Amino acid sequence: MIGKLNKILGSPYRNIPLVLAIDDDFDNLLFISYILDALNIKYVLANTSGEGISLAINQLPNLILLDIVMPKIDGVEITRRLKQNSFTKDIPIIAVTGLTHTKHIKAIKAAGCDDYICKPFLIEDMEMKIIHFLNLCLI
Repeated sequence: MIGKLNKILGSPYRNIPLVLAIDDDFDNLLFISYILDALNIKYVLANTSGEGISLAINQLPNLILLDIVMPKIDGVEITRRLKQNSFTKDIPIIAVTGLTHTKHIKAIKAAGCDDYICKPFLIEDMEMKIIHFLNLCLI
């Protein structure tokens, strides 16, 4: 089912930005896909940690939206792995999380996340973060 939502470009070398969203909750991925569709941004979706890591390495997206509370490999560990990989280390990662305690936010940033947004979030707040990190110009 996730495959039907993915809008994948064939090459990691592209002029059009690509966003990777990783979340184990299908409804969250669907919601994010609606936001990206509204912005006319290409995207790929992953609902497991392993799939997310693989897509990040193989697709080299311009931005990753990453859930932190995930089974098997959590978002903090995913971030560490991607930031240690020479191919993915410079990809900005926005943590999309329900964790709001200061110690959690510190751990998220220490792992290498470039920013975070707390669930539930306003669509406009997510759009602003995406636009900021993709350096898109709204005309």
